[in-house]
Amino acid sequence: MPKSKRNRQVTLSKTKKKGREHKEVIVNGIKEAAEKYEWVYVFSFQNMRNQKFKEFREHLKSTTRFFLGSNKVMQVALGRSPADEIRPGLHKLSKLLRGDAGMFFTNLNKEEVERLFKEFEEYDFARTGSIATEKVDLKEGPLEQFTHEMEPFLRKQGMPVRLNKGVVELVSDFVVCDKGKPLSPEAARILRLMGIKMATFRLHLICRWSPDEFELYIDGPDESDVECS
Repeated sequence: MPKSKRNRQVTLSKTKKKGREHKEVIVNGIKEAAEKYEWVYVFSFQNMRNQKFKEFREHLKSTTRFFLGSNKVMQVALGRSPADEIRPGLHKLSKLLRGDAGMFFTNLNKEEVERLFKEFEEYDFARTGSIATEKVDLKEGPLEQFTHEMEPFLRKQGMPVRLNKGVVELVSDFVVCDKGKPLSPEAARILRLMGIKMATFRLHLICRWSPDEFELYIDGPDESDVECS
């Protein structure tokens, strides 16, 4: 028999989607910040770690306001051309908001901002898909860093192990990962168990803007890339 249209499952716990209202909040926030703060910076990031970034942002909240999310929404807020930019020259910044990037408005001087970003660095365990920074291989023999209870888990990760008198033992050499290649889920788990950190969370300044100045940093694109056609 065909299913009755009346017998439909209804989800009672609904999650509110980030729609037009959320985007408008971001756009309005950017426009307000553009009037309040002296400098605007665009930055890129590698191996984002939300908690560490939250701490960094909290430390600077009295002088700085960060925006991180949809690049398109931030571009719209700044203006994509001289005709719709909210302040003269800000459309150049919108052209640099691509990929893993964000921006912040601040009253800190240039030297202080550059020092903070240069010193910011956090080492962490690499996640699946990250590129291995070194080759890690294990030689045949006992793995005394692992307890005997971990032997079944290690075997599930593809490691050729066995228990020998209560000691986890590799029955043959095993390559966990190769330098320059993406980490598999299994490799990422093994590296975490071994305490090997391959991910470095860094922030890189791309450019800065003020009403009187626009500067691209060395690691950023050429200025011709952000000129309007």
